[in-house]
Amino acid sequence: MFKGVFRSKPATKTRGDAAEDAALAHLERAGLRLLERNYRVAAGPSRHAGEVDLIMADRDGTLVFVEVRARADASHGGAAASVTARKQQRLVYAAQHYLLRHATPPPCRFDVVAIDGTELTWLQGAFDAG
Repeated sequence: MFKGVFRSKPATKTRGDAAEDAALAHLERAGLRLLERNYRVAAGPSRHAGEVDLIMADRDGTLVFVEVRARADASHGGAAASVTARKQQRLVYAAQHYLLRHATPPPCRFDVVAIDGTELTWLQGAFDAG
């Protein structure tokens, strides 16, 4: 009677998880180590909530906050172009929250893994926190 009505995950969530899995595998092959996945922060008094898809440690000790974006193709600017200034602000907010657990924060950077169709592009230092 309810066949097909209930699904374990919406299709966009499944695609997003697959994109994160691909990005994680790529970054790990490059020598980065996963620290956190889908790190979420509730909204602050004047801020929106933030989330970081992947928090990685680079070989030199740098913390890498990674946003993973996937699009079917590169039209409309592609996956990388979808990391807007507002999205960057939310990533920075979540990263600042994560860094509160460090007495002396290590060097950090913000990377984007953009997946357009089957093409994966890793943009290291894609934007700055300031």
